[in-house]
Amino acid sequence: MSTCKADHCPCGQTCPLQVALKRIGGKWKIPILCVLSCQQGIRYNELMKKVTGITNTMLASSLKELEKDQLIRRVQYNEMPIRVEYFITEKGNQLIPILQPLALWGME
Repeated sequence: MSTCKADHCPCGQTCPLQVALKRIGGKWKIPILCVLSCQQGIRYNELMKKVTGITNTMLASSLKELEKDQLIRRVQYNEMPIRVEYFITEKGNQLIPILQPLALWGME
């Protein structure tokens, strides 16, 4: 049995778990990371199709937050028309083995 009490975080004032969950929390960030972990770069519209149910606004804001947290990388190619692709970073890839047992737990 855990000794953690609801009114006290054993991690101290800045809980590392809360920091991690803030970066990957929400309905869409984990599905986006999962799609990007299986691709070698993907364009916005293709990503939109693969993340079923996400709106244009939510995809755009989630991508910006994931990029800010250095979990994905946005690459814009100087072509006409302009082409943009998204890639998972090494930091983002480090999350995948952590998320796999959580996915297995969710299937039970």
